Amino acid sequence: MKVARVFFTVCISILFFCGCGGEVIPKPEAMLRLSYPTPKYKEVSFPCHYTFEKNEYSKLENARRNKKCWYNLDYKRLNATMYISYFEINNNLDSLLRDAQNLTQEHFIKADGILQEPYIDAKNKVYGMFYEVSGDAASQSQFYVTDSVNNFVVGSIYFKVKPNYDSILPAANYLRNDMKHIMETLRWK
Repeated sequence: MKVARVFFTVCISILFFCGCGGEVIPKPEAMLRLSYPTPKYKEVSFPCHYTFEKNEYSKLENARRNKKCWYNLDYKRLNATMYISYFEINNNLDSLLRDAQNLTQEHFIKADGILQEPYIDAKNKVYGMFYEVSGDAASQSQFYVTDSVNNFVVGSIYFKVKPNYDSILPAANYLRNDMKHIMETLRWK
């Protein structure tokens, strides 16, 4: 028994002295890696005055039965929805533009900044503005497009969680690219 105790003490001592010789290297902080599927776009076919290509990853839903051509693109995995609203122009282009711009400005209180990018596709008569909102605002991306004569479409993205810009940024960037694709592929019928 005494031999076993001595043997055990010697082994522990050897492990203690041999284990303390190396250089301590701190581990780098882990970063959350979020990956989203590569977008696959397909033209939406519905009875409206416009059409566009949507990401197959989203689900197209009729937003309101009493509002013709109002649709939602639901991104379940991202816990977000893109709302798309259509308005016919009846001598009210100024008020439609003002309402679309005011919708974005409502987020200015919580936003760190709002980047505006004009969009002009003269060939297809699609003119508009894309807004990217940074900070803890409710909507990170918004747009409007018009042909300036008959049609006006507004879109905005909302997450179904309390806004935390750092947490939703990867998803917001993914959806921003989808929204820009919608603007670029929107055509009037």
